[in-house]
Amino acid sequence: MDKIAAIFGEQAALASRLLAALGPEGDDGSHDRSHLLRVAQNAMRIAAAEPGCDRAVLTAAVILHDCVAVEKDSPLRSRASRLAATHARTILSGIGWNQGTIDQTVHAIEAHSFSAGIPPETLEARIVQDADRLDAIGAIGVARCFYVAGRMGSGLYDPDDPAAANRALNDRAFALDHFGAKLFKIAGNFQTKAGQDLANARNRTMQGFVHALLNEIGEEQA
Repeated sequence: MDKIAAIFGEQAALASRLLAALGPEGDDGSHDRSHLLRVAQNAMRIAAAEPGCDRAVLTAAVILHDCVAVEKDSPLRSRASRLAATHARTILSGIGWNQGTIDQTVHAIEAHSFSAGIPPETLEARIVQDADRLDAIGAIGVARCFYVAGRMGSGLYDPDDPAAANRALNDRAFALDHFGAKLFKIAGNFQTKAGQDLANARNRTMQGFVHALLNEIGEEQA
């Protein structure tokens, strides 16, 4: 409870109740409970710089944003946030939330996904999107990238052209390609100033990692 209280403050009881409603975790270590808590921590940090945020809506949205598990290579991936939003509506109705507050939370969940392409229309939705995207970049983003690549059976990099100097990026085949194909692009597309500032720092971490990796395998000089 101490960790929950430290992250959620006055919303700790709600957070604990919703975490319990999720039930047992699946086997995806990139979307487990620790991911939810990291996203929540990001969200609360951003919210501290954004007056007017509804902390109850924000708490529910960050905890429930991945409440339906969909693998990265699933054909349902582009619908993952909508599936989560539908399940979240059921959970929040079950604890007696009113329809208007549920609708605000559902929108924040639907709009958080990179692949869904739904513009965030509320402050809470913008914060949830930024908070989730922060967890895809930086040092944790590097770790998650290679973890997911392992689950999907991808290689670390193309041994013939690691930096993709003379070929198209293929992040389904090579984990290193995912930085150029997606992760570096994420870092330039944040909704809040606080989120963008955090993203800029994490982007530098990823750039340093890629430079170091290429250097170690003989593709760049220090």
